[in-house]
Amino acid sequence: MLSIALKKLRCISLIFAGLQMMLSCRPTPTTSTPTMQPLCDTTTGACALPESNAHNAPHITVKTITIDYFTDPICSSCWGFEPQLRRLKMQYGAMIDLRYCMGGLLPDWSYNSGGISKPSDVYGHWREVALYYEMPIDGSVWLTDPLHSSYPPSIAFKAAQLQDKTKAMDLLRRLREMVFIENRNIAQWSVISEAAHAIGLDTTTLRHHYTTEAKAAFEADLQYTRQNGVRGFPTLILRFPDGRTETLYGSKPYAMIAQALQKGAPDLQPQTYPKHLSHLLTLYPTWTAKEVSVTLEIPVAQAEQQLRASATDGQLEETKIVNGSIWRKR
Repeated sequence: MLSIALKKLRCISLIFAGLQMMLSCRPTPTTSTPTMQPLCDTTTGACALPESNAHNAPHITVKTITIDYFTDPICSSCWGFEPQLRRLKMQYGAMIDLRYCMGGLLPDWSYNSGGISKPSDVYGHWREVALYYEMPIDGSVWLTDPLHSSYPPSIAFKAAQLQDKTKAMDLLRRLREMVFIENRNIAQWSVISEAAHAIGLDTTTLRHHYTTEAKAAFEADLQYTRQNGVRGFPTLILRFPDGRTETLYGSKPYAMIAQALQKGAPDLQPQTYPKHLSHLLTLYPTWTAKEVSVTLEIPVAQAEQQLRASATDGQLEETKIVNGSIWRKR
């Protein structure tokens, strides 16, 4: 996990420091965390932060379980966690209150640590992460138009929450597609505005919030992250009605997340959903093979075959990069 001041950022996904925002998170007791590692560790599944200042009715119909999701727009391990996150929402979304907290991975480039001292150092690491998580990442943005910070897209997310919390999640997804696949510099307002317009946000209102209230909301996220002792991303903190908590550090397999939920709430029954690609396309406009694999519980190769068949039929449009593809509903 990376450090909030980022003295030891060796995680090309650059990691984060962030804290609680009034809209998405609320303060709670600090939780213990594992020992930091110098980069996005594929063993723990997280980007480490070094020390610094740093359709069936569900059984439970009331959202009594809160999950704090600590993340950052440019965290590559968080991009690798998208398949599990989608399945979590599909099976437990009606029963959990999922709260996004931005972590502030990359304040700026005023550091030199862990083999990462300049933007071009991130390129190779993102390529490695892409292969490990089986999620497409190009990474060339770090060679052609590198981001100076992950703060602008993080603040944009908080601004979007002030307008529409659901569309804020859509914005975060679109920004990640732009930076990981399309090599767009999502720290630039013009790119943020383009993404916001594409998913239906009012860009004038977004700009107003971006330059005013959203900054304080982002600072609150950063504070909340520190309060909870979060040192890397992604991190999930599950909070149960009886006061118990469970922390999941890094990009964990979906089975581990479901097991943690069942352990804390044994009566919790996951929702079932049609295990067909056609159903998935009614939920989200874009899919990777890994995301289809995790949600339909089929091999990645089979998921890719189904996606390609749908593209041939004219239902999807494929965007292919060096290490994978993403399919968009036409």
